[in-house]
Amino acid sequence: MPEIEHAPEVTALFGKYELGRVVGCGAFAKVHYARNIQTGQGVAVKIINKKKLSGTGLTGNVKREITIMSRLHHPHIVRLHEVLATKTKIFVIMDFVRGGELFAKISKGRFSEDLSRRYFHQLISAVGYCHSRGIFHRDLKPENLLLDENGKLKVSDFGLSAVTDQIRPDGLLHTLCGTPAYVAPEILAKRGYDGAKVDVWSCGVVLFVLAAGYLPFNDQNLMVMYRKIYKGEFRCPRWISPDLRRFLSKLLDTNPETRITVEEMTRDPWFRKGYKEVKFHEEDYGSDHGHGVGIGCKGDGSEVLNLNAFDIISFSSGLDLSGLFGEFDGAERFVLSESPERIIEVAEEVGAAEGMGVRWKKECGVELEGLNGNFGIEIEVYRLTAEMAMVEVRRRGNDAAAFSDLWDVKLKPQLLSGGATTSYQHESEPESPVVSD
Repeated sequence: MPEIEHAPEVTALFGKYELGRVVGCGAFAKVHYARNIQTGQGVAVKIINKKKLSGTGLTGNVKREITIMSRLHHPHIVRLHEVLATKTKIFVIMDFVRGGELFAKISKGRFSEDLSRRYFHQLISAVGYCHSRGIFHRDLKPENLLLDENGKLKVSDFGLSAVTDQIRPDGLLHTLCGTPAYVAPEILAKRGYDGAKVDVWSCGVVLFVLAAGYLPFNDQNLMVMYRKIYKGEFRCPRWISPDLRRFLSKLLDTNPETRITVEEMTRDPWFRKGYKEVKFHEEDYGSDHGHGVGIGCKGDGSEVLNLNAFDIISFSSGLDLSGLFGEFDGAERFVLSESPERIIEVAEEVGAAEGMGVRWKKECGVELEGLNGNFGIEIEVYRLTAEMAMVEVRRRGNDAAAFSDLWDVKLKPQLLSGGATTSYQHESEPESPVVSD
């Protein structure tokens, strides 16, 4: 295929993907075009350098993006195929969207009202789908909207997305995020905001840009621009129809309480013209593994954990991606139907009964150390839901027999008697032999 640039030092990634040219590059990640050797399908492979990522504070964004994309199966959303990892890199396999960014197309000139409406229909179909699943994008802009070879729009870049789990008791989100020109006035007010209403505002800015060819709120002075956004001061160009003007005023309403909703849009005269509801079967847009996303953490790609819909719901804070971001030298991990506090309490009781030293960790965890210092056990606990926790156990020292006696014979059975739901080993992973920086 013309996209592949063969190089003698590059072989198939995990024996499955033939890497081609670089199509995007950032501070800690590169995006390659690649071909699935088995199917011949073109895909995009985002290669994230863990070492470069670790000091940026963006690890949470990457985890969130993977988690959210794994839950979204819609014809106008970029599809996540699978996630693979080695000690130093994470490989996110996604749709390769050949048409590039909508931004590149609009930068050449404004669209007709009909074409703007067609893209807006597709955008709202994707956004409404996300909202129905409790997911809010929070960074909708033409740079994050891609076009496939058929000119169909695809929403991408969920790194700033929020899920309903992040909503505070007041029912609002409070994180400041988004791109300045597309940010809603209530975010600037710093009083909390409704994620769905914020996305609608950003969609309004996108629609204005498509039809007008420039931003509704813009100024070289950021504070002046923010003042315009806060007051909702914008002017429609003369070529925009009266119906579209009225519709834009509903989208760019500075009061989130009266701002139009996705459901109300479908009754608006301008929006309804040529509108057809997007009908699809979610399974047609799921991952290559059915309902789940493969998370492979072994260098040879042989050990893949498939998470189905039940797993995703159980892990309410998202997929367990911690294995992609750290090294687990033979650590064991499992999920218990128990509170983290009770798990730590049991570990302390067993350790004390065995005459071991007990040291609390900063996070929810504890270290048990043999009095002769020849071995120890480190336990970390992560809350998944109100009734479930994930436990990670590591051995310290070289006395494997003493460790096994404490862990396998005494402590683990006592923890599991409380009702483990799943258990697996996470072996240490070799370096990737296939990708160079």
